[in-house]
Amino acid sequence: MIQVTNVTKTFGDFKALNQLTLHAKKGSVYGLIGPNGAGKTTILKHLAGIYTQDSGDVELFGEPVFENLSVKKRMVFISDDLFFFTTYSILDTAKYYAGIYPGWSWDRFNQLKDIFKIDVTRRVRRLSKGMQKQVAFWIGISAMPEILLLDEPVDGLDPVMRRNVWKLLLQDVAERGTTVLVSSHNLRELEDVCDHVGIMHQGQVVLEKALDDVKGNIHKLQVAFKDGFPEDLTLNTLHTEQYGSVSILIVKGDGDEILHAVNRFSPLICDILPLTLEEVFIYELGGLGYEFKNIIL
Repeated sequence: MIQVTNVTKTFGDFKALNQLTLHAKKGSVYGLIGPNGAGKTTILKHLAGIYTQDSGDVELFGEPVFENLSVKKRMVFISDDLFFFTTYSILDTAKYYAGIYPGWSWDRFNQLKDIFKIDVTRRVRRLSKGMQKQVAFWIGISAMPEILLLDEPVDGLDPVMRRNVWKLLLQDVAERGTTVLVSSHNLRELEDVCDHVGIMHQGQVVLEKALDDVKGNIHKLQVAFKDGFPEDLTLNTLHTEQYGSVSILIVKGDGDEILHAVNRFSPLICDILPLTLEEVFIYELGGLGYEFKNIIL
């Protein structure tokens, strides 16, 4: 459905994308995460056909995206930096998009009035940022796209509206097989909606897996031993914290093998704790030199 292969993009002397490869299957919700400047918005703009790559391939539905109207009519890109025509009302904007998207549904547009509750005669550019974001989703969902590209999608929305928007999107994923690729720094929220995740760093996707598989390879281990941590216990440890006699370890590897190795030393405590997507992000990138540090002022 979404296929990006060995894409490179430079702006002057800056290489924004470096042999980036990414795949998203039909009907999936793919979360694209990474530090600022990793290239997330740049690859989204390639997928939307705004940028063209220096090398590599960017394809949706098996076709190149750039200057391909038939592909663009099947997808919607909701950017973090919204644009609306200066004098257009919500209804004017809807009519404009209805003339572009062959799948446009006026029935859905009218049904969504009960969700967004904004007067369709209001001029969009005079609305608050949060209300403009609501209009973007209102229009985007009414266009009935097969692919939705979202860049920091729910920033500026209140908690109730955030939940409503995600509910609408996930409904389309379940009922219509819509593919959603979303870039966000809100990892806690992505954890609730994504089934696949790609971690970006310095213009590359350094890890791409199903969310359950990503979490399954990194574990938070809480252990304590009678005579201190055994010197002979060798683990692939990404991070360690000490709280009295209790050690909290972030360990990479197979969970059963980790427990077997620890239990050989008869620990007083040995528990594997739930790991969040935020922790996976921190410790995966920590191995690549992008890590948090203890800061003393």
